[in-house]
Amino acid sequence: MILIIYAHPYPRHSHANHRLLQAVKDIPDVEVRSLYELYPDFNIDINAEQRALARADMVVFQHPMQWYSLPPLLKLWIDKVLEHGWAYGHDGDALVGKDCLWAVTSGGDEHHFELGDFPNFAVLAQPLQATAIYCGMNWQPYFAVHNTFTCNEPALVAAGEAYRQRLVEYLMEHSEPADQGVGHG
Repeated sequence: MILIIYAHPYPRHSHANHRLLQAVKDIPDVEVRSLYELYPDFNIDINAEQRALARADMVVFQHPMQWYSLPPLLKLWIDKVLEHGWAYGHDGDALVGKDCLWAVTSGGDEHHFELGDFPNFAVLAQPLQATAIYCGMNWQPYFAVHNTFTCNEPALVAAGEAYRQRLVEYLMEHSEPADQGVGHG
């Protein structure tokens, strides 16, 4: 099962992230947890989130890039849900062996991230990648959609199709022989 932890502070105003979710919402074995809709008061139900993570084979962190980082509720979610003794530390092995994918959108082009001592978009994944690895997860190559402020409808459709294909391929590679119907329909 793929669990998408979706963190868009203004989900009703998102066209790119909304399109990505629309492209994958009907895939069997995909669950979406929209953090800003579930927790508008930032009062996270840690047990519910940990139960959702326990069901997942792959966890996808999907969000828009905000000032070269995560939206605030996703950062709080990580701080609260991935607690010592559960996700890491002594007896903290709940996420060991699960796959982790970063699915991110940005308003600018990839060249907008060529700043600082390490001018590369991929370096922005480092905090999330390190968190996943520290919890024993398998980091997957990221999925990014750039230019979301100016992209047109065909570009959004193509991004949604690419995202869908990525998740369907994962499910097909990790399914049992009896689950061959995944992604058809």
